[in-house]
Amino acid sequence: MPTNSFDNFFLSWTPDRSKLIRPFYLSLANALESDIVSGKLAAGTRLPPQRELADFLDLNFTTVTQAYNLCREKQLIYGVVGRGTFVSPLPGNALPGKQNSSEYIELGLVTGFDHLRTPVIEATRSVLQKGYIEELYSYTEPAGHLHQRAAGAHWMTQMDVKTDSEHTAIFSGAQNAISTALLSLFHLGDKLAVDEYTYSNLIGTAKLSHIQLVPVAGDNCGMIPEALQELCRSSRIKGVFLMPNCANPTTCTLPEKRKDELAKIILENALTVIEDDNTGTPLPGTSDYHSIYSRVPEQTLYICNSTMALCSGLRVTFAAFPEKLKPLLLNALFHLNIKTSSLDAEIMTELILSGQAKKIIEQKSALAIERNKIFDSIFPGEIPPGSPAAFFRWLPLPHLPFKGMELERELLKNGVSVYHAHRFTVNRNPGGFLRFAISSPHSAEELTKGLTTVKNFLDENRV
Repeated sequence: MPTNSFDNFFLSWTPDRSKLIRPFYLSLANALESDIVSGKLAAGTRLPPQRELADFLDLNFTTVTQAYNLCREKQLIYGVVGRGTFVSPLPGNALPGKQNSSEYIELGLVTGFDHLRTPVIEATRSVLQKGYIEELYSYTEPAGHLHQRAAGAHWMTQMDVKTDSEHTAIFSGAQNAISTALLSLFHLGDKLAVDEYTYSNLIGTAKLSHIQLVPVAGDNCGMIPEALQELCRSSRIKGVFLMPNCANPTTCTLPEKRKDELAKIILENALTVIEDDNTGTPLPGTSDYHSIYSRVPEQTLYICNSTMALCSGLRVTFAAFPEKLKPLLLNALFHLNIKTSSLDAEIMTELILSGQAKKIIEQKSALAIERNKIFDSIFPGEIPPGSPAAFFRWLPLPHLPFKGMELERELLKNGVSVYHAHRFTVNRNPGGFLRFAISSPHSAEELTKGLTTVKNFLDENRV
């Protein structure tokens, strides 16, 4: 049958029917994804109703529904009851009317006081004056040069990670280390246990890697051991992803007793652990910290994420691993990266060996403590952070007429970028929470303005 005529009826998206191949739902989903990623369909665009698009393309209604559902699972689109289906903003892309970060207060993306750059610039100058700098520009040492890995191993000892340069590698950020782990330590269809709310980029990478994330119930102390044990009994769980130190996005920090309980289950079920240490430094007031890695070293990849706090623009993260995981990880690291920037790694090494890294962390921790006090003054009585120096906060929402992506859009219209709970969970019905990156605004005044704007919006729109 010929495609129906819509010459006098506007549709916001009109894919070319002649380019669709069987299975049509998959072909249509790919076409929609392509037009969103390319920018042809701008964030916020209201897509055609499924029946109208099916009529236009002369396809079955369920075919269009399947295509929309696939794109919804990838968070490319989202639905609003009674209003329709809309194109989601892609990471790093602003919504129409908000073209750059100067037009809104950034409380979504966690950058970690990146305006404090003087020590990093000084370390860069120092590195460039070294006599062996030309030796860094080569394909040798894909896991990082020996002295760089040794510096990383030394840095990780403060988190009770006892390793050496032969079992340390340098990755292009924590996300790169997570991606490498998923692709090398797991297979298609493997199941990975995660917290009910977890790192958003893990969710995206798992989808690309076809690794199934299975949420485990938690409480205010983190993942519940009995829930993990029950999941291991009922399902073939291959591994577990944990952020024991000020978890992103909830800031939850595992007590030592809870770590012991989880470690016992991990050992009993031979689970492979990805331990993403979100701060990579002892929390203020913590005198006795022990990592998951120290409890199950032969099964754990430890990712030290404190380098992001030092300078997120330096894409350098140290990771420690046991001998049995070494061949798989290093092989994947080489094929994904060849190697991390040696210049960035050398700057990070200079910061560590000069003592500047510790000073930067201390300075940023002090700033974060003050930022948390501002948050508590505007939202008194809310969930306390797992660390007084948390770089972000987690806020339960009142009942609102907006959900998920739509709420983010409404707040952005009011000049504030925040992230909703839907970004951080694989559950179909995420709870009502917002995550605030309190370390991202350039000043305390800007943070106060942003948080006050959100509070006023929530108060005005309570149902």
